Amino acid sequence: MFGDLERTPRTLLVCDRSSFLDEKNRLSSQVEQLHFNYKVSMLLPECSSAPSHLEAVLNSFNSFYLIRKLPIHELLDKHFLETSIHQGLVSGLSYRTRIDEDNCVALMPNGHLSLSLDKDSFELLGVEGKLSKFNQRTNSRYVVSVDLTDSSLAPGGRGYQRLVTGLRSRLQLKTDFLLSHHPGGGASLQALLSRCDWSEHRPEVRSHTLTDLFCPLLTSDLQSCDPHLLLEWLGAVDADVSCENSSSSFLSSLVCPEPKTTMSRALSVSVCGLLSPQDVHRLIQQIRCYLDQPRLESWASLTVHGFVDSPVSWGGDEHGVLRGGENFYSLLMFHDHTYHLHLGTGAHDTCPP
Repeated sequence: MFGDLERTPRTLLVCDRSSFLDEKNRLSSQVEQLHFNYKVSMLLPECSSAPSHLEAVLNSFNSFYLIRKLPIHELLDKHFLETSIHQGLVSGLSYRTRIDEDNCVALMPNGHLSLSLDKDSFELLGVEGKLSKFNQRTNSRYVVSVDLTDSSLAPGGRGYQRLVTGLRSRLQLKTDFLLSHHPGGGASLQALLSRCDWSEHRPEVRSHTLTDLFCPLLTSDLQSCDPHLLLEWLGAVDADVSCENSSSSFLSSLVCPEPKTTMSRALSVSVCGLLSPQDVHRLIQQIRCYLDQPRLESWASLTVHGFVDSPVSWGGDEHGVLRGGENFYSLLMFHDHTYHLHLGTGAHDTCPP
């Protein structure tokens, strides 16, 4: 046990500095590549309540569905394929399944279906797959990834029948499933939902005002602030953990990075649910508008967390869990349109884009 505690698990943090005004900035594509977001946290310095335009965006995040014990072969229904998946209108993720122990499923907006399966389930399914990158020593987990928009998976074809038969007759995979649709795509889900036990949910928005908050002295060059310490501080603020401790404290060693200042107030807002990259992008645009207004502080932060147990993280890359399952990015925006982007993963992930 002590040996495990002494070995710090590998983590990866990629830092990017650019400007929204630079036509070559890659922020939009990087936001779009984290498909499955469960939480967005926003911090606005010297602010006690969200401006109306920001609050409107927060309350307009798309709703999503929880389907209980969805037979995964239902995602291959011909009508659902034609009206939803082939149109790029839906995405979904198995719910309350653990990527290191259970069978997990992800349906990406581009029509790719990813199954992370234990060895017995993979052999029962009987379709082509590959050994997980993160369980090669034990050969205990396999990944099946299929493009449901490919002609080889057209209904009636051999590849389609093999996959449907494996999911319906041999493996009979069922799981609680979160499903979201793009604007205008809700009607295409009705036939599928009519055959299932489902409920519709709105993302949950929470906010609270912080007072007399120690804060790093943040400028657009960020020469004096270590990115790991900055992210640690942002996480502590979001979790409402005090950073007013001395380094010898037995309760917490978290401290605010130096140099620091004190904010008289700050607004911390979080949104939780199955959150689409498109909604996150709209929120980023409204924060930019907020920063255009004259105010005491010239920055704002946004942190987006991917689902810990999603089979995929960035793009279609395989995701795994060792201890934390981190896959997130944090965006620090300034009034001069520059930004700093930090993309973080844990030990069982490939490099972010």
